[in-house]
Amino acid sequence: MSEKSSNESRVLVVAVNESDESMYALSWSLKNIIFQDSNDTLILLYVKQQNHAMYSPLESTARTDDHEAPKSLSATIAKYFQEVADRVLEKSKKICEDLQNVKVETEVGSGEPCKVICEMSAKLNADLLIMGSSGSGVLKRTFPGSVTNYCSQNVKCPILIVKKPIPSAEAFTRARPVGECNMLGAAAAYASSSSS
Repeated sequence: MSEKSSNESRVLVVAVNESDESMYALSWSLKNIIFQDSNDTLILLYVKQQNHAMYSPLESTARTDDHEAPKSLSATIAKYFQEVADRVLEKSKKICEDLQNVKVETEVGSGEPCKVICEMSAKLNADLLIMGSSGSGVLKRTFPGSVTNYCSQNVKCPILIVKKPIPSAEAFTRARPVGECNMLGAAAAYASSSSS
């Protein structure tokens, strides 16, 4: 990918979903990456998961003489996923409503989110992919299934992963090892019991 000059427009893809982390990443990028009057194109990308894996066990419980039940269930689930996509994209567009001279587009993909995000980023010629991170730590990233981790390893363009800050009280608890938290609690309990 060649570098663009400062007056050329960029294609910035922000992967959005139902999470607070996703909306935070979008808001953060509007303040720090996407500038007014930049002529950039901002693409809000939402990926609907394939619904067949969700309802196939339910299909097998339908009466065998009722062939319309699986079709009805499939249509209901597809409608639900579309409504979720519409709500997420509307919320995302509302966050972007104050942008001037930045073209805001929406794209909806369907399938496994990690693969679709990478494929769509390439198809859209993204100059940058922006994603939120739940900040679940090393343990979650170690196991397959982390969309952010997969994309960071496989997307063809640069990627920016925005981590939502942890509120200060929670950060204090998370920052200390579990054993230390237990020792402090035990020390406090001991101190209060010995003073009585």
